[in-house]
Amino acid sequence: MAGLKTWFDARSLREKRLILVMGALAILTLVWGGIIRPVTDGLSSARERYAGAVVRLGNTQARVAAVQALQQNRPAALSGPLEANVRTRAEQAGFPLSAATPVDNGRVQIAINSARPAALLSWIADLEGAGILVDTLNVTDNGDKTVAVQMTLKARGQ
Repeated sequence: MAGLKTWFDARSLREKRLILVMGALAILTLVWGGIIRPVTDGLSSARERYAGAVVRLGNTQARVAAVQALQQNRPAALSGPLEANVRTRAEQAGFPLSAATPVDNGRVQIAINSARPAALLSWIADLEGAGILVDTLNVTDNGDKTVAVQMTLKARGQ
């Protein structure tokens, strides 16, 4: 350290000032590059992660609310056997069932010889709203703007 002081004292006033300015600029550069820049980069990265987390939280809350709404709007359990419910609903909708036979696992297979497609799809939507789901569906064109249908239905949760 004494050698550095001797070297510095041997310089002219102009050189001493230039060396001091150079040292101050070097310290500022090191502080900026070693402390300020990494801290601001870290803060920026933290802000981006926080914004992403807020968006993910909002999406998750929206999905949870949608699931809760679906659970609250769940139709009541069917009263009576599935086959009887399907027969009653088909008669109410004006669809004569040519066959309605129970199959394994509580499912019911039905056949309708002639139905208008729009009315049939509306009836199927009503069934699903009531908790009766379509397991399989086979629709054939009759050629007279009606369709023949064979489908297997099951109660929700089966």
